[in-house]
Amino acid sequence: MNTFFNIIGKIHVSISGWLTQSLPKVSADTLGWLAVILMHAATIPTLLAILTGLSNRTPSVDIILLMWGGLVLLFGRAVVLKDSLNIITIGVGFITQAVLMALILFK
Repeated sequence: MNTFFNIIGKIHVSISGWLTQSLPKVSADTLGWLAVILMHAATIPTLLAILTGLSNRTPSVDIILLMWGGLVLLFGRAVVLKDSLNIITIGVGFITQAVLMALILFK
């Protein structure tokens, strides 16, 4: 039983060390970039399911429009700040989604 508590203690020390040393290195820009990727990735599983015939339910239009509206605003912000990483990420995401939607539409 003592060994179990020692292992738990070591895990706790490792996690708390990671939180105090590694987590502060994550910047606000990194979190914003990850948010952009997650917003683009939100529709990819549904579009792939429609494309492969696993599902015929499309995502609701209002959700897509709101999400794309937010991405357009983030794209505009990236252009104003000359943030090439976000410009490229958002552009590639839009191109990927447009290609998937075109494949679904012209299937």
